[in-house]
Amino acid sequence: MVDLTDMRLFRDGFPHDIFTELRSDQPVLWQEFPATMKGPRDPGFWVLSRHADVQSANRDAERFSAFDGPSLTGLPEMRGTILVAMDSPDHTRQRRLISAGFTPRMVSKLEERAREWAITLVESARTHSTVEFVNEIAYKLPMHMIADIVGIPVEDREWLFSLTTKFLQAASQDAGMTEADVLDVQVQMFGYAQQLSTRKRDEPEDDVWSILSNVELDGEDGEKTSLGQIELDMFFMLLTVAGSETTRNAIAGGLHALLTHPEQLALMRANPALLKSAVEEIIRWTSPVVYFARRATTDIELHGVTIAKGDRVTLWYPSANRDSDAFVDPFTFDIARSPNPHVSFGGGGPHYCLGHNLAKLEVAVIFEELLNRCPNIEAAADPTFTASSIDSPVLLAMTEYPIHLS
Repeated sequence: MVDLTDMRLFRDGFPHDIFTELRSDQPVLWQEFPATMKGPRDPGFWVLSRHADVQSANRDAERFSAFDGPSLTGLPEMRGTILVAMDSPDHTRQRRLISAGFTPRMVSKLEERAREWAITLVESARTHSTVEFVNEIAYKLPMHMIADIVGIPVEDREWLFSLTTKFLQAASQDAGMTEADVLDVQVQMFGYAQQLSTRKRDEPEDDVWSILSNVELDGEDGEKTSLGQIELDMFFMLLTVAGSETTRNAIAGGLHALLTHPEQLALMRANPALLKSAVEEIIRWTSPVVYFARRATTDIELHGVTIAKGDRVTLWYPSANRDSDAFVDPFTFDIARSPNPHVSFGGGGPHYCLGHNLAKLEVAVIFEELLNRCPNIEAAADPTFTASSIDSPVLLAMTEYPIHLS
């Protein structure tokens, strides 16, 4: 009997062999929490592993509620205040307000900054015989982009990056952080977000956060609506934590995929027109978010199994992205793959990732600059992974990948 709460299954990467069997034999699996797992939680959760089921549940916000958040612990204070823990109409309202910050001019400005940061990071890496790719490039690019969105001064970034790293490591059993340590990190990040929003209201600058701190739109009732301080604080956390970790995983996993499939790397170098499809394949292959949790709002029959109203349901994206019913040769890394209906950004629906275009942009520019500026790229050692906890939707991350550049 498989136990998906056992992090030993994920120590060397996602256990695709286990999920291949689940898709075939138990596409709707009930997973109980072991008695040893502490904290207030549901008795267990359902596991959906097939592409069609994951995509359908993502798009069915009526029967699969996001209100308890994407994690299996679901912090009560986040319900209804953070974008990923909302249902309509609150979710629609906040998404409209946040989208208002990403004007065409701001998006164009972010595209320019992404290119500048990619060049800076790659050129800096080239000055060393060996570079730790995950932390020096894959992590720093999305963090600098998030800092640009928020308008964080350059002198504050290393401090904020270190806080974010601590927060990301907190769920890992190997981190050695106490609850007090984690709370201290959260307090510092929330405090910084509040000071930043206050400053952007009083002295707006040419950045997205100034727009979000001051935006007002007409609500459905005809009254003006804006983002409250708690909503801004929560979106700050969502950007800095979720936005950085997922893009880091895609970039790091993408390089590993290219280096372990040298024929695909050669094809990508020879045919730059394949960059767009290569980005989609890298995102499918790496599937940076492992699962999202939902709660059934009614009894649901699926493949002869009854999911009861109130049960927690998890949607497993890496499994869906290896489903042979949705992809030809799903275990083949093919940068020319078309079509490529991966569900790495949620598979559509109201909770489709708001930052999907920015994530694709970051993956595209870093590989374009890396391949253009580095004729030879070699792995200096195998990558290392860390599996945090079943309570974390990202769950799995590549933490180190030393490479040689020339």
